[in-house]
Amino acid sequence: MSISDAYDKVFKALAAPVRRQILDDLRDQSLTTGALCEHFADLDRCTVMQHLKVLEAAELIIVERRGRERWNHLNPLPIHAIHERWIGPHAAAAVGMLSRLKADVER
Repeated sequence: MSISDAYDKVFKALAAPVRRQILDDLRDQSLTTGALCEHFADLDRCTVMQHLKVLEAAELIIVERRGRERWNHLNPLPIHAIHERWIGPHAAAAVGMLSRLKADVER
């Protein structure tokens, strides 16, 4: 899979509010699929599982099976890669522009 394909999967996964909420839920602790289903009482288990499969395909979660339980762990590396590729350079450019503006105003 190319890096472009990997980015596409991450952006697709992040496009859905439910999937972003799942990632938020996993930020502080790993959770079982059952626990995640309880967080989304308005969705059936099958729908939650479909969202988890999209997140897993984008490598945003790592799934570990322990007996009958399926534990979901956050993998922040794909989001960090996007930050490094787009957000970091754009933020640095914006800070540079503000710094130059400040210097011009102070002159």
